[in-house]
Amino acid sequence: MTLLEAKQSLGIIGCGTMGEAIVRGILRSGGLAPTQIFASDARAEVAAALAANHGIRTGTDNLAVAMACDVALLAVKPHQMAAVLGNDAMRVALAHKLVISIAAGVRLEKLCGYLPKSATIRAMPNTPALIGEGMAGLARGKGTSDEQMALGLALFAAVGKSQEVDEAHMDIVTALVGSGPAFVFVMIDALADGAVRLGLRRDTAVAMAAQMVQGAARMVVQTGRHPAALKDQVTTPGGCTAAGLSVMEDGKIRSVLARTIEETARVAGKLG
Repeated sequence: MTLLEAKQSLGIIGCGTMGEAIVRGILRSGGLAPTQIFASDARAEVAAALAANHGIRTGTDNLAVAMACDVALLAVKPHQMAAVLGNDAMRVALAHKLVISIAAGVRLEKLCGYLPKSATIRAMPNTPALIGEGMAGLARGKGTSDEQMALGLALFAAVGKSQEVDEAHMDIVTALVGSGPAFVFVMIDALADGAVRLGLRRDTAVAMAAQMVQGAARMVVQTGRHPAALKDQVTTPGGCTAAGLSVMEDGKIRSVLARTIEETARVAGKLG
């Protein structure tokens, strides 16, 4: 499915790790041709590597990308937003275009303040986009059409899945989606630690724990059943799973994980 018309282009301003993941996913899906992507990075060596690896147009001039593109993806850090957007030239270059920001904590009100004549979307993707298994939440700004929102969702669907949410929930999405992989990595590491303590090799334990988590997650997604129902399906009365679950409950794992999301969302709200 072609995301843009043949003569149109996607501009990625600040094409770091996440920007490159999106480029890779879009090219892999056939959504755009390499000639339809123009990316910038402040580091000349990074821009050169992007061009060499993906065949896209690159440079170090953000304004040049903004002027040339039809849709812009802002992949800069939150603290860089003012320097990148806070000038008349950039406002003019992005006027009447769709601008999608993945800067954590930067609210649509602030984004629209920089770009009053642009259609805006605030997005929160995550690092599994690097392997095509990402999840992204997108919130639309005032004046952003259904067609523009569909385009934004399609861009992130190229590297996983995407869903529209209300901006009031974006700090929660940042905690759950953006930071969530780090919390899962800790859980995988801890599960592997337990197996290693009992004598399993580290590499074997990590590989098994990671595949187990992936399989369990896919069961939730593919069956549509509530996680509690799937848990009960594994738990035999008086069995070893029930014993392990009792230890987890003794450690208040539910409240710890819930509080993890709450605290992460609180801090996310201050980032912009």
